Amino acid sequence: PHVPRVPHARFAGKSPLGPRGDVVLEADWCVGEFLKTLDSLGLSENTIVIFSSDNGPILDDGYQDQAIELLGDHKPAGPFRSGKYSSYDGGTHVAMLVRWPGQIKPGKSDALVCQMDFYASFAAMLGQENKTRDGENVLNALLGKSRKGRSELLLDACGDNVLLRKGDWIYIPPMVHEGYWVAPMESGRMKEPQLFNVRKDVAQKNNVAATYPERVKDMDRRVKEIRYPE
Repeated sequence: PHVPRVPHARFAGKSPLGPRGDVVLEADWCVGEFLKTLDSLGLSENTIVIFSSDNGPILDDGYQDQAIELLGDHKPAGPFRSGKYSSYDGGTHVAMLVRWPGQIKPGKSDALVCQMDFYASFAAMLGQENKTRDGENVLNALLGKSRKGRSELLLDACGDNVLLRKGDWIYIPPMVHEGYWVAPMESGRMKEPQLFNVRKDVAQKNNVAATYPERVKDMDRRVKEIRYPE
């Protein structure tokens, strides 16, 4: 459902959210047809399907499709703050579903994984050498055999907007911009280090950097170690 949003005639006008909602419906239908085809060919139990996204949501990206006007009460980022281009979870915490009938039991997991880990994980599964620089083997988490994923993850949300996730903590150094939903009253705060415990504060409303200065110091040092290795 990327731009330009031009839904097929079968889906045009089928959602209350305009062309943006229509193309989401169309994408959903396409995935369903793909999965049904795997089933009909008898390939489902020997095929791993991953469905995910490259970033959080964005509404107005230059096209006059009334995405904002027709949004209503819908929250594309769910409980997360902000959206695409942001270091907040609304920009980087994306949906991911993994399907492998007979091997993965239906369920949910909060294990920390990244799309960079796919290469390392499936290399391990196939007995191959992991040649990726940043990927980690989180195969057991992907297969639902473990709730343990990465211990930490550094992400670049967009052009020098970075964050470090470590356990339940997210540290955000001073940001270039907040992302899609830029809040003018936040502009001053964006210049200060930010620290959130997302287990307690999923919406990242409470910056506790001043309360935990040592944690900020340690996580800032770790950001620099990862970004500028000697």
